[in-house]
Amino acid sequence: MKRLLKFILKKSDSFVITFSFTARATLRSRILSSFSLYATETAINEFRGILFKHMKKNEYLLKMNELIRLIQKLRAPDGCPWDRQQKKEDVGKYILEEAYEVVDSLAQDNPQELKEELGDLLFQILFLTEISTEEELFSLSDVLDEITKKMIRRHPHVFGDATVNSVREVKDNWQKIKAEERADKSDNSTLFDSVPLSFPALKRAQKITSIASHYGFDWSNSSDILGKMEEELMEFKAALKNDSRDKIEEELGDMLFTLVNLSRFHSIDAETALTKTTKKFLRRFAYVTGQLSARGINLQEATLPQMDELWNESKNKDLK
Repeated sequence: MKRLLKFILKKSDSFVITFSFTARATLRSRILSSFSLYATETAINEFRGILFKHMKKNEYLLKMNELIRLIQKLRAPDGCPWDRQQKKEDVGKYILEEAYEVVDSLAQDNPQELKEELGDLLFQILFLTEISTEEELFSLSDVLDEITKKMIRRHPHVFGDATVNSVREVKDNWQKIKAEERADKSDNSTLFDSVPLSFPALKRAQKITSIASHYGFDWSNSSDILGKMEEELMEFKAALKNDSRDKIEEELGDMLFTLVNLSRFHSIDAETALTKTTKKFLRRFAYVTGQLSARGINLQEATLPQMDELWNESKNKDLK
């Protein structure tokens, strides 16, 4: 169905005009052409500026509606069989994948790639919302209303009378408001319910320890954490000596958890730190394989001393 927009525009004594038209950019020229028969050149220029500005504001809404209609068409009986069979759980996995691809495009500092990946992510979000609408759970309007209210509620220093003097106070207020929201719920929610189970293990551990630290459950200094790390290392060695797989796994987990605490204590994101180290490994190993190939040596046939030598070369070349 075509959407009709009605405008009442007024500019000093130049003109007063009221009209309705189908919200399509192609009608701009028709409107201006008709208006030019009854107005001065100055009025036409003023009107053109107002009209174009207003249409620009509504352009993103029109494009959003176009994408939503596309999704509805895909889900329709005469649409795409694959899209029709998608369930909420399926789309949840796609959202996670697309979110990671957005993060990758940010790391690559590629605006074109970022634009494309943001579009992919938005598509999946709208797709999931459409499924929920079909099941009469909630609509896109409900989603937008919910997040708008939440952001207003959690920014009282912007939309209310609260005052803050630092970023730290903003974060403290945020956690306080979240705690009040949990208290208002009738379920058995806990402090950590807001941390997704689907988070990568390092990120989830750091988020959980960050929340705990907000309530005072934290180390006093990094030396204590390092001491704990040495303790966990000794227990890990004992598990290795006893050759107990379950105990080895447990102690290794304790070591990783302690390292995450050390990262958080120094405001280092553990996930980011490990990602950078992995990238560094890939660059250096690419040097190794490249040099082996240049010497006519197949990777499967290369000896460890040969690879170690090239690895040290890559380090000396500062391949960070």
